[in-house]
Parts: sequence; C-alpha cells; structure tokens
Amino acid sequence: MNQNSMWQSRKEQATARGVGVLTQIYPERAENAELWDLEGKRYIDFSGGIGVLNTGHRHPKVIAAVEAQLKKFTHTCYQVFPNTGYVELAEKLNQLTPGTFAKKTAFFSTGAEAVENAIKIARVATGRSGVIAFSGAFHGRTLMGMALTGKVAPYKVGFGPFPADVYHAPFPVPLHGVTVKDSLQALHYLFKADIDPQRVAAIVLEPVQGEGGFYVAPPEFMRALRSLCDEHGILLIADEIQSGFARTGKLFAMEHYGVVPDLITMAKSLAGGFPLSAVTGRADIMDAAAPGGLGGTYAGHPLAVAAALAVLAVIQEEQLVERANHLGEWLKRFLNDRKARVPHIADVRGLGAMIAVEFNQPGSHEPDAAFAKEVQAKALEQGLVLLTCGVYFNVIRFLMPLTIQDEVFAEALQKLAHALESAAQGRQMQAAVAAAEPAL
Repeated sequence: MNQNSMWQSRKEQATARGVGVLTQIYPERAENAELWDLEGKRYIDFSGGIGVLNTGHRHPKVIAAVEAQLKKFTHTCYQVFPNTGYVELAEKLNQLTPGTFAKKTAFFSTGAEAVENAIKIARVATGRSGVIAFSGAFHGRTLMGMALTGKVAPYKVGFGPFPADVYHAPFPVPLHGVTVKDSLQALHYLFKADIDPQRVAAIVLEPVQGEGGFYVAPPEFMRALRSLCDEHGILLIADEIQSGFARTGKLFAMEHYGVVPDLITMAKSLAGGFPLSAVTGRADIMDAAAPGGLGGTYAGHPLAVAAALAVLAVIQEEQLVERANHLGEWLKRFLNDRKARVPHIADVRGLGAMIAVEFNQPGSHEPDAAFAKEVQAKALEQGLVLLTCGVYFNVIRFLMPLTIQDEVFAEALQKLAHALESAAQGRQMQAAVAAAEPAL
C-alpha cells in the first residue's frame, strides 16, 4: 500500500463523509501551479484551491510577508487590539473597489461569512428583510448561504428549512433558453406575486457565476439591476468571492460593466491561500450596524492580512490583470480549435482567465455530465487537476494560478488535449459498438 492509499484509508475512518473530496492525492509540497504528492508524483493544479490561488502556491512575497508577521504577533483579536495591517488593507480595498464614493471595509474569515455579513449590513441599513438571489448561484454552506444558493445538489439536500424572506429569480443563460428579458420579467413578477419591492433589502449576484457554471452576467442585465435597485431603494451586492483579484482580466469583475454595487464581498484569492474575507461598500451603509454587530474572533487575522497586502502588491508588480487576459485568450483559442474533434463542446466562455467549457451530447442541448467527468478523470491520469461545475455538472472550469509559467501552461494544455480527444474517441467507440449490436 502506497502512502496516498494508507492515508486515504485513515481518512475514511476518521473524517466525515459529508466533506466531499475530489482526489485521493495527498500533497507533500507545492510551488506556483505545480504540486507533488507523498509518492513524489507531480501534478499541474488547475483548481487553485477552488479559485484561491491566483498568485499561485506559496508565492515568495506572500510567504515572506507572513513570516515577517509571525515574528511580531499572530493573534490579538481585532476587537480587542486593533492593528495597523487591518487598517492599511481596508484603506487599499476602499480605494481599489469600484466606485468613487466614500467606502469602508470589514474583514471576516470565509466567503460565506462575508455574504452573511453583507446581508446583515443590508438589512440594518435599509430596515428591510427580503433578499433576492439567482438560480445557479453559490453563496456558501451556512444556513443563509444555502438559502441564497441556487443549486440544490449537493449543497441543500436534507439541510432545510432555510431562513425566510429569500427569493430566487432565473439567471440569464441564453444557452439554456433564459434571456435577459426572461430574467427581468421574472423579477417583476416576483414583485407582483411574492414580495413588495419596498420590503427587499438587497439583490445579490455573482458577476460571473462560480459553482453555477462560469456564466457571465450580460451587461444589459447588470445595468437593468442597478436601475431596478435605484428605483426601489434596494441595495445591489456583488459577490466577487471567486471572480475577484484579477481573475477576469480586471481587478474586479464589476469593472467590466460600468455599474457600481453598493456592497462587494471578497474572499478566496484575496489572501493567497490564507483565510480572509471582506465586505467593502458605501461608508454610510457599512456604518449602519452598531458597534459589536459585526466581527469575529479570527476575523481579519493578522497573518492573513499580511498575506493579502502582499497579494495586492504581486498583482500590480507582476501585471496579473494583463496576464489573466493573455492566459484566457490562449485557453479559449485552444478549446475552440478542438470543437471539430470534440463535438461534445457546446460552449466556451468567460472573462479574462475565468474560462469554462460546457459539454452537451453531440447535436443536442442535453447536458452531458458524464463526458465532463470522463475528461476530468483522464486529465487527472495525466497529472492535470481540473474542477467541474454547473447546475447540470457538465462544465469544466479553469482556475489555474495567474502566475503559471508559459511552459507549464502549454504542458497542461497538451494534457487537456489528450483528455478531451481520448474521451471523445471513447464515446465514438461506444456508439459504434451500440450501433453494431442489433446486427449481431
């Protein structure tokens, strides 16, 4: 029994089944976009800790910043002893996030916490309770996060009832027959049938849906939401937990729209692998909660804050916004060039390096989750780690570090080409055998 197998056996005995795990690979070390397991096998990591590692595994400047902070202090609880790093990072996010108005920031530990606190802030600022989210959305695994999430399996199965006054509208996905007009009509009908818009505190959405399938919100939809919110005094919350920090070819995805949210939630790649999240928004809205209403024991942890300050410096110094666009164009060309050989490819989409490929059964609109899983498995055999997503589980998303070297990226695409074409050939062979069977 090798070390991975031994630890997998111990894992199955010791850890809860409900924590789903993609691989049986136990890392020994990692660097930038590469990872080595306990047996010394090398993998190219296109999962990025699920969008956490835009600056790669163990970026030297991030590690140096954390090591320097370790020598000062590790934890005081910001609510007892404030610290300069927290204030400095808040100032930077207030400056960098969309909008020229006065802003303030509060830090937390996880993306779900950021979303929960954004809802709390919106409710206390407006005096309203209703919240509207969208189909396909993912906003976390807490009770409020699950209530907002628009994907039942595996996140919501068996965990209800969920918090009240949360409503969903369809997210516009033309590939699935939902237009911008359909989504807006559904929102207006929601106001007629389910909740008075004067009772809605906030509309929350991901500019690019993460777990939902990397569907990009159309610009006209985002503009219409801003107008709708302004008309009814509703706050617009942009969940940039997966799309933020250069992933989409802008520092924040909302910069693609010319639309400014009232609140923006951040986490994942904010701190380069250390647990940190944030809510930044209009100063008057952020100040609506009374002292003590926000916070957390580990919220704004000094080590994570030090990492985040280094991440922002790396994004600027290494021009990762431009790098995201370069990688994204390269990847889209690669995927589009394979459509003739892989007829299961139904769509290639995304902003910057936040790219996805969706698979349907050839010649139809029927989602093909099995094909996506086959590609993922064959890539893993080649040493390339990929993640699936989408309501139908038929999408592969690409979350490689933006710092990945060109030669490693090119190698990964070779592995991906083999996985795509091998899976397509396997399906062709299965179809040929099935077609021949009646004649036997």
